[in-house]
Amino acid sequence: MTRITAAVCTEFGKPLQLEQLDLRAPEAGEIEVTLEAVAICHSDIHFAEGAWGGDLPAVYGHEAAGRISAVGPSVSDLTVGQRVVVTLIKSCGSCPNCASGKPTICEAPGTAASPITRPDGTPVTKAMDCGAFAERVVVHQSQVVPLPDDMPPEAVALMACGVITGVGAVVNAGKLRAGEDVVVIGAGGVGLNAIQGARIAGARRIVAVDMTEEKLETAKAFGATDGVLATHKAPWKAVYKILGRGADLVAVTVGAVPAYNQAPRYLGWGGRMVMIGMPHSGAMAEYEPVVLAYMAQGMVGSKMGDVVIRRDIPWLADLYRQGRLKLDELVSGRWPLEQINEAIADTKAGGAKRNVILF
Repeated sequence: MTRITAAVCTEFGKPLQLEQLDLRAPEAGEIEVTLEAVAICHSDIHFAEGAWGGDLPAVYGHEAAGRISAVGPSVSDLTVGQRVVVTLIKSCGSCPNCASGKPTICEAPGTAASPITRPDGTPVTKAMDCGAFAERVVVHQSQVVPLPDDMPPEAVALMACGVITGVGAVVNAGKLRAGEDVVVIGAGGVGLNAIQGARIAGARRIVAVDMTEEKLETAKAFGATDGVLATHKAPWKAVYKILGRGADLVAVTVGAVPAYNQAPRYLGWGGRMVMIGMPHSGAMAEYEPVVLAYMAQGMVGSKMGDVVIRRDIPWLADLYRQGRLKLDELVSGRWPLEQINEAIADTKAGGAKRNVILF
């Protein structure tokens, strides 16, 4: 057992508590990673607020970077000392979905017991198969990708979720073609990366829709050609005026039901909507199916950008090293683990792109 410090959720909606926990050694197919950085994603916050249930006590955190400090039996292509990005995407590699290139919806990821316990033996949930609001993690080898040593840990950590989710939703799930028009609803961490994905894929126009002028200006720095305030009575009309038509692709990156209700209104003939943001369980949206049928429009959900991490993360890392993908600019603040509740509060305030805990 290794003794680690972790930020533990003991009650939904309450501040996280720093505790000393025990972390067992990696077993077959697992590795231990000593973390250098972990970003705070809104999904972590929603889980800690009880939006999607779950068992407590729990350690959240799933956008992490670090170095391998131990490997378990049957791990052959990863070695101690390697810099890796740690994701929540755990895949078996052999179920029908994995075999067809869709590991984000693996049918048999496994349900091994959490490697984390309190000193008295009380089990602690390793949330989202990561539990990365901690000094070290033990994860399955399928969840990591080696990355170059010359990338800063903050940049590596961001590639675990927000970047791949945003870029992948547009490129993989949305199947964006060069010259098409894109609307991105929400200019937060995932939205900015959806905008980057649209820029990289060669979109003609990229319209960001958000609640504040400040976020729209930030969106333009990441590649948006235009911005529209969501507070307008009918923001889709402003988008039609900008594009001269409806959008080919609308990416909904916020988990807000009003955004989902309005999203189809931005679509043109044959357009498609990619659903990324996750409202709370039980929330319902409404749309008029006859319009989608008549205009040959479509909707598709996208989990983690439909990525194959060992294919897509190295590609994105190379774009970053070429200066074509912005990662450093996504970091709003750097915090110690002792200030994680302050970092979460700053994230919830809405101004931060990504706050990062540095170890």
